Amino acid sequence: MAPSPTGSPHVGLARTALYNWAFARRHGGTFVFRIEDTDKERNTQESYDSLIDLMQWLGLSWDEGVVVGGPHGPYRQSERTDIYTDVLARLRESSYTYDCFCTTEEVDARRKESGSKVLGYDGFCRDLSAEQRAAFEAEGRAPVVRFRMPDGSITFDDLVRGEITFQTEHVPDFALARANGDPLYTLTAPVDDATMEITHVLRGEDLLSSTPRQIALFEGLKAIGVAKETPAFGHLPYVMGEGNKKLSKRDPQAHMALYREQGFLPEGLLNYLALLGWSIAADRDVFTLEEMVEAFDIGDVNPNPARFDLKKAEAINAAQMRLLSVEEITQRALPFLEGAGVVDATSAADRQLLDLAMPLVTERINKLTEAVDMLGFLFVAEEDFTRDEADAAKLLDEKGVEVVQAAYDAVEGLETWSTAAIQEALQGKLVEELGLKPRNAFGPVRVAITGRRVSPPLFESMELLGRDRSLSRLRSALG
Repeated sequence: MAPSPTGSPHVGLARTALYNWAFARRHGGTFVFRIEDTDKERNTQESYDSLIDLMQWLGLSWDEGVVVGGPHGPYRQSERTDIYTDVLARLRESSYTYDCFCTTEEVDARRKESGSKVLGYDGFCRDLSAEQRAAFEAEGRAPVVRFRMPDGSITFDDLVRGEITFQTEHVPDFALARANGDPLYTLTAPVDDATMEITHVLRGEDLLSSTPRQIALFEGLKAIGVAKETPAFGHLPYVMGEGNKKLSKRDPQAHMALYREQGFLPEGLLNYLALLGWSIAADRDVFTLEEMVEAFDIGDVNPNPARFDLKKAEAINAAQMRLLSVEEITQRALPFLEGAGVVDATSAADRQLLDLAMPLVTERINKLTEAVDMLGFLFVAEEDFTRDEADAAKLLDEKGVEVVQAAYDAVEGLETWSTAAIQEALQGKLVEELGLKPRNAFGPVRVAITGRRVSPPLFESMELLGRDRSLSRLRSALG
């Protein structure tokens, strides 16, 4: 896995990381995580930190790479300049490359003059005479090193798409470095793969067109003793967004950080991302990472584009939530509750109340952030307690207030303030005596007590809230 530290990590990047990780784990291989940071203008430390943080949060541990080290370091391209310089010098002495003195303007002018529709370099400097070279050098031109694409065709067996053939007449000779010597991706990525002894590369479909260049370059790297073998390539399908357009970094739903902030579980997100091109079984969508590793076969990945469906992602996350214990959900929800100012983790009273309340909502929340809205009413100071305006307008109308008054009358004199006693009193008064349907009976009371139509079970909530606070909220709802 070799992302560039530019911008916010993308869901497609995470899906690619997951497939690489699962493939390596399935076959007992080594998962390598390196950073392609030669784009000095766009790379940022913030983006690098977010990549590391994301991989660690997802639990996609790597065996070699940044942070953990390994036998083929360094693992940041910005720290491998000497390696690229050496390889470039050796390639330059071989027949696989040549010096090119052309400017972009000259290449464009020749293309227009010839009427050619082939984009890229036209091979003008492939066979310069000594006189032509001397003339260019006399003008003070600094050459770039271009790789000489072979004639004919290049065929490889894509791990996802099967056999693919490129006619090299449509793959122009390409530059390996800028005129100032700075290496380009066309050189650095294959050199990294070669020197790190990478055997399999799983990457996005958008890089498919660069594969014939890399395969050709590997022949040169093998000839000069840098590479032992050409890795196998697999190109993963695009992740599509709304309107069947490729999910771009500009799309809000593309950013991984968003899902973490919204309270998705890493297990839930990875489970859903796995389904964007692969399935564990025709009739099964929910599984653990261990089960994925056991079943993952790169040949089963569908090469067709996969559409990111937020509702499906939320449903998968909810299913993964149900697999966790109450204690685990409590622990994971705590940072969100603290961040929202709902719970003070240093308060023994708050923690005790949270431990009592969380079992009431674990079957009702689909994302960790929902615990904030579900449980906030229990911890808020009475002077700060508010009700959702829309819910109050709908349920605390004239009839609703009458129901709240009846509820207050029913529970005010209870000797024991317990779930069972509260339920018996409210059930008897509102349902049996007044003949209300449960929804009409308890909806107004729920909004009066919790501030929302959706909340933990009402009777248990009132017990946890306590007699005084419960009666106070019922009174305040009466106006």
